[in-house]
Order: sequence, then C-alpha cells, then structure tokens
Amino acid sequence: MISAARQVAFDVLLKVNAGGYASDLLLANSAELDPRDAGLASAIVFGCLRTQRQLDFWIGQHAPARLDAEVRIALRMGLYQLRYLDRVPAHAAVSESVELVKRAGKRSAAGLVNAVLRKIGRRAVGDSSPWPDRATELSMPPWLLDRWDRRFGVQVATAIAREFLKPAETHVAATGRIQDIGAQSIVPLLDLHPGESFLDLCAAPGNKTAQAIAAGADTVACDAHWHRLKHLAGLQCRRVVLDGTRPLPFRATFDKILVDAPCSGTGTLGRNPEIRWRLKPEDLTDLRTKQVGLLRNAVAQLRPGGRLVYSTCSLEDEENCRVIETIPGDWEVSQRLPGQDPGDGFFTAVLTSPKGVPGSGR
Repeated sequence: MISAARQVAFDVLLKVNAGGYASDLLLANSAELDPRDAGLASAIVFGCLRTQRQLDFWIGQHAPARLDAEVRIALRMGLYQLRYLDRVPAHAAVSESVELVKRAGKRSAAGLVNAVLRKIGRRAVGDSSPWPDRATELSMPPWLLDRWDRRFGVQVATAIAREFLKPAETHVAATGRIQDIGAQSIVPLLDLHPGESFLDLCAAPGNKTAQAIAAGADTVACDAHWHRLKHLAGLQCRRVVLDGTRPLPFRATFDKILVDAPCSGTGTLGRNPEIRWRLKPEDLTDLRTKQVGLLRNAVAQLRPGGRLVYSTCSLEDEENCRVIETIPGDWEVSQRLPGQDPGDGFFTAVLTSPKGVPGSGR
C-alpha cells in the first residue's frame, strides 16, 4: 500500500521535473486529501526540492549516475523522509518508496531503491560525512551562489541560501489573501488615495491589485493572459488583456502605476524552490529585455506629478538596477534580502514624475 500523501507527492514531483510548478500542482492534486495527508505531501515535495543537491549527493555515493526520473524521485523522497522528517517511520519511508517505483512501471529498480535507502539509513544531517562543497551544503546551483558571493559578499550570500533551506512562512494580508510580507510592502510605496487612477500593468494573481482597490484607487488591472486575469474575478477593477512590452492602448495617463514585473523569482526560492534548478544565466538577459519594455511603456502613461513603482522578486542586478537605469529620473531604490529581512526577497524603485513633464517613455 502507498499512502495518498506519498502518491500525490510522487506525482507532483514528476510533473515538476517535467516543467510544472509545485505550488500549483499541490493545490490541484491535494484537494481530496485530508489536512494531515496534504501537509505531508507538501512537506515532502518542497523539502525534496529545497534539499535536492544534498539528496543527490547522498544518492550518488550508492547509486549509478544515470537513473530514470521515477527512480531518482522515489530515492529523493525516501531519503528526505529518513534524514529530515523524524516523525515518519523509517520502514514507511523505505517500503513506500519501493512501492512507488513498482507502481511507476520501474519494477526492475525496486531492489536498488530498497538497498540504497537501507544503506544510507536514518542519520541526522549533521552526522553525515562532510559536504563536498559549499554549493551542496547550501543546496544551491554553483553559478547562482557565485553570483551572490560577488554581489552581496560571502556572508550575506550564505545567509540568503540558508534561509532558502527553510520552509517559507505564510502571511495573510489585510485584504484576507495569503501574501508574502515582503510583497505586502510594495503597494504602500505608491501612496494611493481614494479616487486616484491606478494602472497595475502586471496584475495577476491580483494580491497587490486587491491592496490598491482597498485603498480606494480607480484601478485598471492588466496581464498578458486572460486565464491569469480570471484570478481577479470579483475585484472592483477593469481588466485588460495586453502585452505590456508593446505601446499601451490607453489615451489617458494615470496618477499611479505599478510595474510588478515578471522576473526570475530568485528572491522566492524558499517558496518556489524548483526555480533554482531551472534558471540559467542567459534567462536573465531575456527577462531584462522584457522588463525594460514594460517600464518604458508604463512611464509613458504616467501623468506629470504621478508616481510609479517598479518591483521584482529577484535578487539579480540585471533585473533591477540595470533596468531602471534605462529611464532617467530620481529613483528611490530599496531591497529586501532573505536572511536579513522577513519574507521573500524584493527589489523596489519609486519614480515621481516632475510636474509639468510628461512621461519620458515616448
């Protein structure tokens, strides 16, 4: 028998391996589980993704380098439970990992999974042999850790990475939505007042839009995809599907504009741990091109004397300072760093357009 929690965790991790996102998949696949099973499934999925480099190091000491995805995921799940979940019986962690491999059609690998997990056994993480390198100890891609070392210094970079090894905290905004505490700090920078016109250029999933509406702003919410704007159903705003990297269709200018730009998400690796294993250095260049386009078009819609906030949940300079430097102005910049500030990592830049001077985007 395989518990419902472990079967869901296995299925979700397979889909994440194929390109899916853990949070969305868990939400969709855990609806029928009781809260205890849903909690275990979530703990296994996010735990395996956060500690993946550590788990693969241990597995690599006792198993072939080339393993089918189903076999590797079953090994990661079993090992994570043995090493990190003290309340899970060891026999359940091992036997159900073996059964998962069999059910996935990899029966020939069942003996390998059983032998590897029993050989590694249940030991405290600190009792294991020394890590081969710092990137493995922190379960981070070496290239990204090296970037943070250069950008923030080794001490701060280590603190950020260690924070991302912990489960992300859950925060509830005043609007009643679950929203990271760092994300909640962005909309107040707009200094919104009742009746002001407000453009949310990258609105989905709508948490920041809801904050702006609660402040009394006359809100237009935009996104490139209608299926994402559907999440804003019920909010008192006009919804517009558009590509913000192209000239915007609005004749009027806006008092306040938020560009919460799509980004790499490296400030959210505790909440979205799969990002660290997918992101490539060249992705940052592509993202920056889109972000610059979004910002230029947004500035063109800002009324004289209006205020614009550009924000990302990225820690990477290409997506932050190197984007806003393309728009002349007196930017007020701030950054939240995991390990130093509560919640996810965020970059924010505030621009107030001089009175009598139209937006400089066109």
